Amino acid sequence: MSDLDLLTQSLARNVRRWRTERGFTLDALAARSGVSRGMLIQIEQARTNPSIGTVVKIGDALGVSVPTLLDYERGPRVRVVPAEQAVRLWHTDAGSYSRLLTGTEAPGPLELWDWRLMPGESSPSDPHPTGTVELVHVTSGELTLTVDGTPHRVPAGASATFEANTPHIYGNEGDVPMEMVMTVSVPPVGRQGC
Repeated sequence: MSDLDLLTQSLARNVRRWRTERGFTLDALAARSGVSRGMLIQIEQARTNPSIGTVVKIGDALGVSVPTLLDYERGPRVRVVPAEQAVRLWHTDAGSYSRLLTGTEAPGPLELWDWRLMPGESSPSDPHPTGTVELVHVTSGELTLTVDGTPHRVPAGASATFEANTPHIYGNEGDVPMEMVMTVSVPPVGRQGC
């Protein structure tokens, strides 16, 4: 079985599990996430490989991290993720990418990402649930972080934190690749009937 097949099946199983655990119907999850009921059915039946944006919306609506939705091995309390098992969820032909390094539920989803943006490229992000916080640390180049329409320059060696419940864009307006490490903390979602 290919890595993509394994991730597709894991996503199907985990979306179904967390949706059931939260007490959400397909219609309720569709309403909370903005992902159509038809797409959710395809995902739960492992018939599609959705975009990272779709997976993030579903995770946000369920109150679980992307690693939890893609996890195919529940391990012990200490979990070492070898470099070759980091999941590349977004990339461009020019060489930009984001890799999900690891994540956990503590008490809500907590994710650690590795990003590279090539010169002139950017990656927009939809708003996350209220209470979501992102921390970035730029290791090379310069990040142009646009939050709610306002750009902020974050040079190599600098860090930034922001509330991510508004549209935001990670961009590289420089001449060299920009690399950063990012942590995303999403507040937990309790069992709710919708």
